[in-house]
Amino acid sequence: MELLNTLIGFFTENGYVAVLIVLMICGFGLPIPEDITLVAGGVIAGLGYANVHVMVAVGITGVLAGDAIMFVIGRVFGERALRVRWVAYLLTPRRYALVQAKFSRYGNRLMFVARFLPGLRSPIFLTAGMTRRVSFLRFFLLDGFAALISVPVWVYLGYYGAQNHEWLLTWLGRGKVILSIVAFVVVMLVVRYFWRRSARMRALMHIRDRRRRRSRLSGP
Repeated sequence: MELLNTLIGFFTENGYVAVLIVLMICGFGLPIPEDITLVAGGVIAGLGYANVHVMVAVGITGVLAGDAIMFVIGRVFGERALRVRWVAYLLTPRRYALVQAKFSRYGNRLMFVARFLPGLRSPIFLTAGMTRRVSFLRFFLLDGFAALISVPVWVYLGYYGAQNHEWLLTWLGRGKVILSIVAFVVVMLVVRYFWRRSARMRALMHIRDRRRRRSRLSGP
């Protein structure tokens, strides 16, 4: 609550630019929770110091900019980035091994899932750039899709809870659970879609091959 009040005061005095900058700093892996930052942006909109819809746009821009910078740092500098102290602190050997395990489990879908993994988000994007596991375009689209789900939830939560902090704190905890469930459902739907698409393609290829064999057998 203390951090939330501090951010609310800071954002009230400095507006959208402050929200944008803090969200970008969150993307660098510094210990400022992204959800609290977005909620604080929503609160100042609920108090009349900003437009809530503009705040959502600023929130999406800020989180994507911070994530993109981490990805680009990994892509441009590779393992040389680990020579920088704050990068080495962020991507410890233990975290690197954990991120690799996540990649093995989710594949490129991890770019979407990362939005819902506090503490691993920045290491995941940095590792994705360093290891060249995914193109920048795919990273940006998957991360953007996740941001379109999570950012409005936190901003509007702050907006509607601006006058009732007890209600807001209650739903802060619930919001994390709800977003995790939503992320899981979305991933399962995407996996199901591609699995069914792959099954249809295999069936079509099987039919095509069978027709070709029949054509050869019935030929002169």
